[in-house]
Amino acid sequence: MEKAYKLEFAPEENEELVVASCGLSRTQARHHFGPAVKPHYMIHFVISGKGVFKSGGMVYPLSAGYGFLITPEILSYYEADEEDPWTYVWVGFGGSRAGEVVADLGLSTASPIFQSENGDKISELVRQMMDHNTFSYSDHLARSGLLRLFLGEVAGSAVSPGSAPENTNYYVIKALEYIKSNYYNPIRITDIASYVCVNRSYLYTLFMNELEISPQQYLSSFRISKACDMLKVTDLPIESIALSCGYSDPLVFSKAFRHEKGMPPSAYRRSHRTPGDKSSADARKIEDYIDKKRPRN
Repeated sequence: MEKAYKLEFAPEENEELVVASCGLSRTQARHHFGPAVKPHYMIHFVISGKGVFKSGGMVYPLSAGYGFLITPEILSYYEADEEDPWTYVWVGFGGSRAGEVVADLGLSTASPIFQSENGDKISELVRQMMDHNTFSYSDHLARSGLLRLFLGEVAGSAVSPGSAPENTNYYVIKALEYIKSNYYNPIRITDIASYVCVNRSYLYTLFMNELEISPQQYLSSFRISKACDMLKVTDLPIESIALSCGYSDPLVFSKAFRHEKGMPPSAYRRSHRTPGDKSSADARKIEDYIDKKRPRN
């Protein structure tokens, strides 16, 4: 069940961009739609609560501040959370340029999710559309203008799920990719959460559900694994390795390393070096020799 107020219109499809429907809904636990198809593009934006959106073989857990695109004639399903059912607004739209505009927004069937911090403004724009609820030409023009403002709020906010496989949470995948690309920077969990557009507590829940480890534990383990590689094959000072793995304080690095490996970095280096290892000093000698023999222009 849901408490909803919605308006349906009969738009002229030969127009470039036109509102087909709009509304707002406060759902009850487990309220759902589908699996079914819609005849127009529809954008839902979550004001409060949580739920899931399923489309194209992907499952997207969503909370307040997120929106999702339904593409015409594509089978979709969405359901409110059992404990914290969502409240959302939506706009359905069509027209000759609707598909082009959606693509320009960065949204598609493969990438249907966006996030915005301007939820109040988005909600107000939908309410204003609903105030212009007649078939008069003046209301029609007002709705068309408000639709463009609504889409303007969505523009630039798309979140791409990349190539996440079915049943794998793509927020976690994007977080892992971010860590892999930025572990050497002094990133924090809040930075990772902001990048994937979820709050820190929700990111923690996703990691625990998917990996049974917290984001902080994963980040620390990833950094220490990189430090181990460097300790094995280089003669870099411990301080340099700490900085290279995202630790600005060598003491914090040493403490984290000891916690992860049961020994300090220096002991790990000694225990994992073999007589056949090449030191960075030897490598530098080879590089110097090559530089001397390289022909000069």
